[in-house]
Amino acid sequence: MLKKLLSGCLLLLVCAGVLAGCGNDKPAEKQQVRIAAAASLEKVFTEKLIPMFNQKYPDIKIEGAYDSSGKLQTQIEQGLAADIFVSAATKQMQALTDKGYMDEKKTVPLLENKLVLIVPSASDKKAGAFTDIADAAQPAIGDPKSVPAGQYAKEALEKLGLWQQVSSKASLGTNVTEVLHWVAEGSADAGIVYATDAAASDKVKIVAEVPAGVLAQPVIYPMGILKQAPHAQAAAKFYDFLRSKEAAEVFEAAGFAVIKQEQ
Repeated sequence: MLKKLLSGCLLLLVCAGVLAGCGNDKPAEKQQVRIAAAASLEKVFTEKLIPMFNQKYPDIKIEGAYDSSGKLQTQIEQGLAADIFVSAATKQMQALTDKGYMDEKKTVPLLENKLVLIVPSASDKKAGAFTDIADAAQPAIGDPKSVPAGQYAKEALEKLGLWQQVSSKASLGTNVTEVLHWVAEGSADAGIVYATDAAASDKVKIVAEVPAGVLAQPVIYPMGILKQAPHAQAAAKFYDFLRSKEAAEVFEAAGFAVIKQEQ
C-alpha cells in the first residue's frame, strides 16, 4: 500500500513538473533589424524582399524607415538606432562614413538607377526630350536640400541651362515618392523621378531619360551596416541577403541595375 502511495505521489510530481515546464516554454522573441532606406526602395522592400527574407529567417523582424536619404542621414546623426542604411546617392553615405557612423568594411555600392522625366498617364504628351520640363506649367522635383533625386535634377538642369527657369515655378517634394504622387494625381504636370518609381505606377508615363553625360556620376545606391548597429549579427544576414542572386532578380524586375558584388 505504501509503495502504491509513493508511486502515485511520484507520478503526480512528474506530471506537475512536465506541465510547469510546458507553461514556461515561451516562443523565442524575434530579433529586430531596423533599416533606414531611400523612399524609392520602400515598395520593393515591403512587397517583395522583406517577405522573401522572412521565409528564410522567420525569427528576424525587419522594420523600415523610408524617406529622403538626406533626412535619414540627419536622423542617424541625431541618434536613430538603425542597423542598415541604404542611400539613393553616395553623398549621404560618404558623409556618414566620414563622421564615423558606417562600417567601411560593410559598405558597398548596391544598385544603379536612372533619372527620368514623367507626366500623368492621361496627358497627351508623348516621348520627348528631358528639356521639355521647362515647358511645364507646374513641374515638381525633390527638394535639392535633402532629396538625392532633387540634387540630381538640379545638377542636370543646371548643366542644361534650365535650372533658374524650372526652379522658379517648381514644387519641391520632401522625397521622390511625393513628387511621383503629385504627378500621378495631376497636381503637377511634369516631374523628375527615378525610373523605378515611374515603373511602379500606372498613373504616370516616362517621356524622356536624362541625357547621357549630363550627370557627372551615375545614380548609385550604396548600402552599409552602421558601426553601432544594435543588432549587428541579424543585420548582417539581411545585408548578405540583399547582395544575393535572388535579391538581384527582384531588384532587376523592379527596374534597378544591380552592381556586381565581390563577396
